Amino acid sequence: MTTSSTNAVSPAIESELSREQAHVDRVYAELKKAADRAALVEAEGHTRGRSSRTGEVREEEITGLFERDVMVFQASNRRRSFETQHEGLVFGRLDIEHDKPDHLGDTREVRYVGRLGVRDDEYEPLVIDWRAPAAAAFYQATPVDPKGVIRRRVLRSRGVKVIGIEDDLMVPEAPEDMVVVGDGALMAALTRTRGGQMRDIVATIQQHQDEAIRAAARGVTEISGGPGTGKTVVALHRAAYLLYSERRKYENGGILVIGPSSAYTAYIERVLPSLGEDTVTLRSLGDVIEGITATRLDEPTAAAVKGSLRIRPVLGRAARDLPPGAPTRFRAMISGHPVRIEGDRLLDIRRRVLRHHQHNAATAAAQDALGEAAWTQVRPHVGALEKSEFLDRFGDHLEVESFMNQWWPQVDPREVLLWMTDRGRLQRYCDGLLSTQERDALGDSLDAALATGAWSVADAALVDDVSARLGLVVERQAEERGFYEIELLDDPSAYDVQEVRTSGQAASAQEVQFERRPTDARERLLQGKIGRWGEYAHVLVDEAQDLSPMQWRMVGRRGRYASWTVVGDAAQSSWPDEAEALGAREEAFGKKERRHFHMTTNYRNAREIFEYAAQVVRRHVPDADIPDAVRETGVCPQDLEAPDVVESSVTAAQDLLGEVEGLVAVVTPAKWAAALGASLNDSDERIILIDPMSTKGLEYDATVIVDPDEITRESPGGVRVLYVALTRAAHRMTVVHPA
Repeated sequence: MTTSSTNAVSPAIESELSREQAHVDRVYAELKKAADRAALVEAEGHTRGRSSRTGEVREEEITGLFERDVMVFQASNRRRSFETQHEGLVFGRLDIEHDKPDHLGDTREVRYVGRLGVRDDEYEPLVIDWRAPAAAAFYQATPVDPKGVIRRRVLRSRGVKVIGIEDDLMVPEAPEDMVVVGDGALMAALTRTRGGQMRDIVATIQQHQDEAIRAAARGVTEISGGPGTGKTVVALHRAAYLLYSERRKYENGGILVIGPSSAYTAYIERVLPSLGEDTVTLRSLGDVIEGITATRLDEPTAAAVKGSLRIRPVLGRAARDLPPGAPTRFRAMISGHPVRIEGDRLLDIRRRVLRHHQHNAATAAAQDALGEAAWTQVRPHVGALEKSEFLDRFGDHLEVESFMNQWWPQVDPREVLLWMTDRGRLQRYCDGLLSTQERDALGDSLDAALATGAWSVADAALVDDVSARLGLVVERQAEERGFYEIELLDDPSAYDVQEVRTSGQAASAQEVQFERRPTDARERLLQGKIGRWGEYAHVLVDEAQDLSPMQWRMVGRRGRYASWTVVGDAAQSSWPDEAEALGAREEAFGKKERRHFHMTTNYRNAREIFEYAAQVVRRHVPDADIPDAVRETGVCPQDLEAPDVVESSVTAAQDLLGEVEGLVAVVTPAKWAAALGASLNDSDERIILIDPMSTKGLEYDATVIVDPDEITRESPGGVRVLYVALTRAAHRMTVVHPA
């Protein structure tokens, strides 16, 4: 039961609310004391290691600096956790009946469950962290197996005030002295408004969901189920649980969460911090690689080519090729002897070096091989000159240095993709590997990148593959600064440069760096640098059915030694070749042990909405995993035949604003996006315009689905992507068909 005022609240319920409020007030009082203590420790830490001495630092001073850093870091983290957990800190209560009385002779125990553990001055628990074993019964108790629980209560708060309570009774009849309130916490949660970001479900986790959350950390945990079954939020709660149960391992090694789009990462970004964790790395498939942020989607043929493993030999040919403008012959006079190495010989040297080295790490090996070829050529004519002396002179020769800079430069993997905008090169790379249609689609997509200055989401995996072949770009050592040192600019933007710092702190004159702002599309594509990929202790992949084989290889490089949580539903897949993706997925997992959890209840969609969506997908995917929707609204989706698609869609969205309290999403194919964007420009901020692919993992109070046949036609997954769009609405849905 949720109450906004006490006018309609019975005295018994008002008494229960007051009792819970008193406990919550006590918890927040203890939380403030703990925060104050953490602040004092942080302040003390800052005083450690201070010294007025100059010159050489003493060992005890070094120790003081280390202690300072540790104290400040730990205290700051502790203080921040107190501050971020202020909202809804206490959300649950268990009333437990024990077989044996405690030292006071009581058999009944009350446990409060919350986002973090809080104890009083006597170290008695006021709140138990939801991830602790002592809190497990809050999620695992059922009327069939109550685990000693009589009543499970969920507390809803706004700020520090308890505004509602909902009870689930675990025994056939409540004790006479126990008040039971409401119709159940889960159903209350299911009817609430959907906002712009995902809420955690920490207060309403169900038993089967809890089993997946608390599953063993090792190996691969797969979570499957149809739309609305809570797969995503269960996986995120699992990440929080792993950090709690094995913090040293997973905080030091890192947890990587990968979702389908930037809209998805924005939607889920508050879930883990709300559960007490802010050390997890969130990435969409378009920004897994440092140095690239991609949101643009390719048309289906190009996406299929870029995602298939058949692109790998194409990339291999490109990565081994000469850079544009590279010389095809070598000419120099070394120790008075002419050296001439022609194109075929140079290519042979290149092939032999690349057989054993990555390109960017092989500059020295390539120069050594070139020197050996030069020595072989001049050896009959050098008289008493020793080989070592000749090679030394060769290595120091200015013409050799100039040649190597052009023949074997450091190559950014993104440049290799741009080489393929040259149709002659593209023809050579694709010959015998791709069809003419596929080659043209690949070329057109890269032309689009060069025209817009934006990579596509599928390009990220290609860049990663080429980077693994080339190795990291080796930066030249910075020359010593002196006469040519540039003074700091008062206004860097006036010179088309931007100031770059490596931290949020103010930098000294010696620490400030400048990066030139890109002035054209090509420069935007090559802005920044591609770094070494990180390897994580745990990798969580959501909407896993959408990953192409090339994307699985990209993610697999980051999870080589990791445990995995993988979430997906084959019926919602946008990748057409399931067998090829499965092979790449298995290669990424290796021989790790597997466990599987299947979610069968749709908590998101009203039954009327989900039955509409299920009928659509069953016609094309007979074996689709169809969960059971548990909630009804009595309102069926509307089908509209519209002579004017844009006007009807806008009107439908505005009508839905009066029927729901949260967001209304207008899901449109590209064909209608520009016109709808213009028409909705001044609309209510609760109406958002979004493409079908970007809706994956998201949910709204209501949706307007625009031109479903066009969504099917333009999407790489066809009707499976339409199925995704049709299952985003919790309460209302209108489908607009062109007349």
